[in-house]
Amino acid sequence: MDAPLIALVAGEASGDILGAGLIEALRERYPEARFFGVGGERMIAAGFETLFPMEKLSVMGITEVLSHLPELFRLRRQLVDALLEKRPAVVITIDSPDFTLGVAKRAHAAGLRTVHYVSPSVWAWRQGRVKGIRRDVDLMLTLFPFEALFYEEHEVPVAFVGHPLADMIELDVDTAAARAELDLDEEGKWLAVLPGSRGGEVSQLMPPFLDAMVRLHKDNPALRFVIPAANQARREQIEVALGAAPALPVTVMDGRSRTVMAAADVVLMASGTATLEGLLLKKPMVVGYRVGAVTYAIVSRLVKSEFVALPNLLCRKAMVPELIQHQLSGEAAAREVNRWLHEPRRVAALREDFARVHEALRGGASVKAADAIVGLLEG
Repeated sequence: MDAPLIALVAGEASGDILGAGLIEALRERYPEARFFGVGGERMIAAGFETLFPMEKLSVMGITEVLSHLPELFRLRRQLVDALLEKRPAVVITIDSPDFTLGVAKRAHAAGLRTVHYVSPSVWAWRQGRVKGIRRDVDLMLTLFPFEALFYEEHEVPVAFVGHPLADMIELDVDTAAARAELDLDEEGKWLAVLPGSRGGEVSQLMPPFLDAMVRLHKDNPALRFVIPAANQARREQIEVALGAAPALPVTVMDGRSRTVMAAADVVLMASGTATLEGLLLKKPMVVGYRVGAVTYAIVSRLVKSEFVALPNLLCRKAMVPELIQHQLSGEAAAREVNRWLHEPRRVAALREDFARVHEALRGGASVKAADAIVGLLEG
């Protein structure tokens, strides 16, 4: 197969990063290959032809999705028509499962080979989706080993390829260098506080997180706090919350959340992808999350997973405290942060476990993904 035509479909920035790395790795195998579909700036820079701007698919929130449904359906029809006309050697859909798995379904039904990169959370909730994946996807590429085990149990062809973040983050973290980069005092103890990147998350989590900060400051007067704001709107939201609290030794940063976590001794954070970064940075953390009562009532009945935080899922045991919904309070969060601050042996054991996970996830995710795809094409 000298010059295959390969289709990729990415719907958001994280998928664009994965797609660009995959294009470069596939081009090592097939120097004359051509790539088309839907992608962002990084994929385009790697020599990819996008049928329309990826941003048209980047819609978040239920109400936003509903208002954009006619446009999303039109774009999916346009994309599927192009796939059926060009008949690529393989269609690789990347993350964004609500959109991309619909594309895979139509492409596979038309006789095209399909690969999906980044498993949806079928192991945690809506497990019935695995039946459609088994029907529509010829190969699933997972970022985490426990996901691959789930698909093997459900007889879906799968390859565990690791996580690109594990390749991007060094095994040894230089805390002093991170503090110097952020112009933070290199001495003493720092708590990083990450209340999320969305307005709803910050409004739910900032009150208990702030209560915890006040309690921790009373217990540890020398402890200082640093908060990375995801954008200007979140910064304003965070500063309004801080203004209503007693004076605290807190620094608010514009972005740079990874460097902020690297600079910290302990992290108090929202559940989400950032917890994986915290693991790779070998940081003890306390994970909190809270949603509206109706949403929680629905989701809690659907979720099948014992854990929520990625460090616990990856280690298959309760490595870091999870304070979810009614469990989340300033008192509980402060108590768990204090434990990390005052139990150095527990911190050392955690870092050893996190280092083992980092090694397991490391090793060239893009290259492994390309190898698996080549095996499908040529096997």
